[in-house]
Amino acid sequence: MKKNYFLLSLFCGLFLNAQDGQGFYQPANSVCLSPEHRQQILEELKTNQNILRSQNKLSEDKKLAHPLFIWPVTKNPNSKHNNVWSISNHVDHNSAYPNKLQDWNCGTRTYDTADGYNHKGIDIFTWPFGWDMMDNNVAHAIAAADGIIIGKSNGNFDRNCSFGNGNWNAVYVQHGDGSVSWYGHLKNNSLTSKSVGSFVSAGEYLGVIGSSGNSTGPHLHFEVYNNNNQLVDPYSGACNTWNSSTDSWWQNQKPYVDPKINAIFTHSDVAVFDNGCGVPETTNFKDSFNTGEKVMVYLYFADLPVGKPINLKLIRPDNTVAYNNTFNNSNFYSASYWYFTFQSSQFNQYGNWKTSVTVDSETVTHDFVYGANMNVDDIKTKKQFSIINPIKNNQLQIFSKNNGNASKSKLEIFSMDGKLVESKQVDLKSGANLIDVKLQKLQNYILKISDGTTTETFRISN
Repeated sequence: MKKNYFLLSLFCGLFLNAQDGQGFYQPANSVCLSPEHRQQILEELKTNQNILRSQNKLSEDKKLAHPLFIWPVTKNPNSKHNNVWSISNHVDHNSAYPNKLQDWNCGTRTYDTADGYNHKGIDIFTWPFGWDMMDNNVAHAIAAADGIIIGKSNGNFDRNCSFGNGNWNAVYVQHGDGSVSWYGHLKNNSLTSKSVGSFVSAGEYLGVIGSSGNSTGPHLHFEVYNNNNQLVDPYSGACNTWNSSTDSWWQNQKPYVDPKINAIFTHSDVAVFDNGCGVPETTNFKDSFNTGEKVMVYLYFADLPVGKPINLKLIRPDNTVAYNNTFNNSNFYSASYWYFTFQSSQFNQYGNWKTSVTVDSETVTHDFVYGANMNVDDIKTKKQFSIINPIKNNQLQIFSKNNGNASKSKLEIFSMDGKLVESKQVDLKSGANLIDVKLQKLQNYILKISDGTTTETFRISN
């Protein structure tokens, strides 16, 4: 898999960071299958095919048209990701080496090695947080077309980051015309429970994307052979030298550059992408924030073209816009991110906030709660202040534990949907303080008290 093999010392790729800025991920290359391993697989599959034919579990009709594939990667429906993948490499159609590269689109989005390896499949890597996604079963390999399972390999270590790691976990599916698709580098013990000889439908689960075998990080190696056991590139393109330049094996062939918003997430702190080989990233995911906390918003993209406008919005609970910024992507990477830090002072409402990112006609949103501690109903006394609840005669009674002179404090009262309904500066002396307020009867509110050093929140009623 993947480019920049020399970067393995930096953990399978390169990350660049800038404060409230952009970073990218460029996976490293490794030889997905050695010639010996590929030949071993082909021999095992041939043996399995003969056994299945003898058991009347496998038949093929070479007169049938080749299958039309759906995309072999999808996300767990419970995931908050919008997309989970990007492409690092296509099939190399130039048999010369090294650095003699030609993919189906006449580009160089592939690789070879000095010892004569030309990449023979499609590398689809998971992004963002590949190791975390693997551990949480987020990215799935699925059958690209109907067929019969003719081989499975399981029980192999799945957290590799280099060449020379032996066998992978994989599923092999033969289609009606006799062609075969390979699904390699899967997570150990995640493979479909169906046995060799079982039928699978297009879109059916095959396994979780992992990093077993010769791999520099979680990705799916998708490799296809026709019914004459010849390697096939499923893409149609001017430089596809194996099958017709107009003969796509995809139901809907994806474009060479395929911009996607993979996710928008909120985090409590900066995300740490590199914790070492096979170690889950420190995501710092957080969707519920207490008052006084900062909120970090990360935008994750795949194949975003240079100069593409990106719009980020931060939306208050009352649906007004707190932040609206459009900026341009300055470089092309197969995987990239932007991040922004919003301080607590920017959250003037409590409740359900929303972030949204828009690229072209695609908009992805992410919801989070700010002021999570406001939901505490029965705490009337805190470190610095206490209150008498409910309010009587439109007067709020606050007890201050300040032992010195009166402290200048800011009182903010919010409706339960997070809208600011009253704000005032007051001097809170030590002991009892009566503060006039104008609130609707028989309604609940959130009171926020800030004296410059302490901020406390209470639930109140009138």
